[in-house]
Amino acid sequence: MSERNTLARSLHDLGMGAWFGGSLMGAVGLNGVAREWEDAATGDRIASIGWAKWTPVNGLAIAAHLAGAVSLLASNMYRVEHQRGVGASSAIKTVLTGAALAATAYSRVMGKKLEMATSADPDKAAGAQHHPASTEDAERQLRWAQWSIPVLTGALTVVSALQGEQQKPVEQKTGVLRKAAARLDMG
Repeated sequence: MSERNTLARSLHDLGMGAWFGGSLMGAVGLNGVAREWEDAATGDRIASIGWAKWTPVNGLAIAAHLAGAVSLLASNMYRVEHQRGVGASSAIKTVLTGAALAATAYSRVMGKKLEMATSADPDKAAGAQHHPASTEDAERQLRWAQWSIPVLTGALTVVSALQGEQQKPVEQKTGVLRKAAARLDMG
C-alpha cells in the first residue's frame, strides 16, 4: 500500500498548479488590463495575443496533470476498489477534470473567435463570422468560461488534498475495514 509515486505526483500537482494559476492570472491580470485599455478592440486584441501565447504552455500543463492523474489512479486502484470513500472522491475528481477540460476547450474556441474578430488581418476578421456566436456573445461566454476554469481546478486541488488525507495509513486501514464491514452487512 505504501508505494512511492514521486514522478506521477509531481506531474499531477505541477500540471494542476500551472493550469489553475495560469487561468486565474489570465482571468484577473490579463483580462483586467485588457478591460482598462482605452480602445476596447485593442484591449481585446492584446488579451487574445496573451491567451494565445499561454495556450501551448497550458496544453503541456494539462497533459502533465492528466499523465500524473492516470498513473496515480492506476497505482491506487486497490484503494479505489477497497477503501471506503476513495472511489467516490475519484469519481468526483474525474467529473471535475472533465468539466475543467470542457471549460478550457470552450474558452479556447470563444477566445479564437475574439482573436480573429479583433485581428488586423481582414481574412482572419472575416473568418470570425464562421464561429457560432456573435462577438458580444463570445465575450460574455468567454468571461464565464475563463472564470470557471480556476473554480473547477481549485475544486480539483481540494479533492486532491482529500485524497492525500485518505492515503494516511490510519485512513487506509479504517477505510478498508469500513468498506468490508459494509459489504458483510449487505451480504
